[in-house]
Amino acid sequence: MNSVYGIAESLKILKHQLARDELLKAYWEKLVERLSDHFSDGDLLELDAIIYLVGVQELGQYHRSFKKDEKVNLMHIAICRLLEPYGYYRFEYFDEDGWPHYAVEEDLPPLKAGEQSVLMKEAIVNYFKEKDFFD
Repeated sequence: MNSVYGIAESLKILKHQLARDELLKAYWEKLVERLSDHFSDGDLLELDAIIYLVGVQELGQYHRSFKKDEKVNLMHIAICRLLEPYGYYRFEYFDEDGWPHYAVEEDLPPLKAGEQSVLMKEAIVNYFKEKDFFD
């Protein structure tokens, strides 16, 4: 009897995961389309470009050019901010130039490339939901 119950529970969990994955995919596609329309010349933005945009948003210095090392720092800011709700980072302070600084709260678990991508897409969708982007 336990094995039948276990199979039923596993199927219920799998259905929930598939529904969640389809919903994430739909939100992601809408997000990419809208951001691409606004920020690119017809090409769809990739994950790294969207992470960069989140970094610029978090820094709040929209109308300036960034040096190569600053672009790397913007992506770091974005990743910290995106993963903060998951408990991996904690905001600490803004420095004298207005750049946010984060502390590591918990190391990320070892993830395969596809798992990293899904985590970041989920975090980005949640970030934009928080900003009422989809309303």
